[in-house]
Amino acid sequence: MYEELKRILRSGQRMVFFGGAGVSTESGIPDFRSESGLYHARNRYGVAPEYLLSEECFLREPKIFFSYYMENLIPKNAKPNRAHQALAMLEDQGKLAAVITQNVDGLHQMAGSKNVLELHGTIHDNRCLACGARYELSHLLDETNRKDGIPRCSSCGGTVKPRVVLYGEALDEDCIRRSVEAIEAADVLIIGGTSLAVWPAAGFIDYFNGEKLVLINRSATDVDRKADLVIREPIGEVLGTCLNLN
Repeated sequence: MYEELKRILRSGQRMVFFGGAGVSTESGIPDFRSESGLYHARNRYGVAPEYLLSEECFLREPKIFFSYYMENLIPKNAKPNRAHQALAMLEDQGKLAAVITQNVDGLHQMAGSKNVLELHGTIHDNRCLACGARYELSHLLDETNRKDGIPRCSSCGGTVKPRVVLYGEALDEDCIRRSVEAIEAADVLIIGGTSLAVWPAAGFIDYFNGEKLVLINRSATDVDRKADLVIREPIGEVLGTCLNLN
């Protein structure tokens, strides 16, 4: 399997990568849907995590929202793993046209990737809902900027909201368009670290008409039967080995 993937990586000229939570688990960031993942927060908060990360919770109970958000969505000293590094290398070689990610952690950019399409937004871009002022993640991490646990704008005192797509919010239309265009133009589509269970992103694969579809995921997905190559191993281990990363 590895030798076949190496051949595909050598021959691909306009590859696109589409990834999910499994790309970052090797960096120590939990997968929402794993047995040990964030969904077990239900035991602590008494409500479903989908509610805790919803627009409704943000509007109705912002203190609870930010308590959960700050504890669970902000990576604790997470660094890019071999999957992130391999993709950045492929882009630097001119072989990878785009990274499409469902993650919000910014690890692809930290590894050096430049054309990253973040379907669900990013924790690194935060805006004041009152005046529109922009803030880095460091603003939210500084406790002096939080009043009653809620991040506040230094200029007007308004609530600072992460530019993360919450449950109940729509995906950015421009990001969707650019993602679809990238997949349509790809000669190789590599899907990694995602169960392809979240829509509408899961439907993006239908736009692929290229030569090779590769799926790297620890568990089976409904798309396995469509793939030219399926590898059920950790994606960082797979890509790191194929590109000789230590």
